[in-house]
Amino acid sequence: MQYLFEYCDTLDSPYEAFLYDTTTMPFPIRPHWHYFMEIIYMMEGTGLVECNGKTYVVEEGDMILFHPESVHAIYTATNLPLKYEGIKFDINKLYTENSYAPKLRVIMESASKSSNADIFFKEEQLRTLPVKDMLEECRRELENKNYGYDIIVHNKICYLLVCLIRIWREKGFNTDNAASRSSEVDSIHAITAYIDAHAGEPIRVEDLADMCNMSYSYFAKNFKQYYGRSCKEYIEFIRVSKAADLLLFTDFDLSYISQETGFSDSSHLIKIFKKWKGVTPKQFKKQHTI
Repeated sequence: MQYLFEYCDTLDSPYEAFLYDTTTMPFPIRPHWHYFMEIIYMMEGTGLVECNGKTYVVEEGDMILFHPESVHAIYTATNLPLKYEGIKFDINKLYTENSYAPKLRVIMESASKSSNADIFFKEEQLRTLPVKDMLEECRRELENKNYGYDIIVHNKICYLLVCLIRIWREKGFNTDNAASRSSEVDSIHAITAYIDAHAGEPIRVEDLADMCNMSYSYFAKNFKQYYGRSCKEYIEFIRVSKAADLLLFTDFDLSYISQETGFSDSSHLIKIFKKWKGVTPKQFKKQHTI
């Protein structure tokens, strides 16, 4: 059986939040998969959810999590419509700094292989968690995109995942197995964290390939397959995105912004910025100034 691949733009939109109403939107959701992690919280109705060969009855107040690349589908268990809050996100974008806890990406990879880390959470397991409020706030932040919206969304997702990990730990999930893995950049999926943290510095694709213990050609091929763009384009986009935030939310001049975002000078910034945004930095700021 062929399962539909759902393209998610991990570069332009590392977070996607939505309210799904089956009375006005396409339904059922046929079997498909994507590179994002996805969380569904049932607001109204009873859903019949299939994931990797297992079937779950998801009632109001229940939640289910889909790991990246898992095949899943959503149907209704009754004749009544469904309404649910959902959020998709690139697990590689969740950065946590801690003296002992491994990266969330590493924990989630370990959880996807553990029998003690069920993806289905009943309402009684979530009573102390404001899941509904958190997902609604993420959706509002992503719709409005006000100052610092990405920080708020990032923190809400991290908080929710840590709470779910605590539930798994109570059921016997061993986070030490994840902690024993190397914390160094060890895969193409983790390299984006390095790019984001070092975007203001010189970055060579050859060096990134070495960090992943891959040849340049193999790294370049796999990076483009996963992110839909070359690594060079990805670096450019991250730098342009950081420059756009500085233009919108600060009064720094172009010379300073170009230095902070890894461009050689203002002219280089203007050229690459226009390539991605279709306008110059000056025009961009003018368009978004209220």
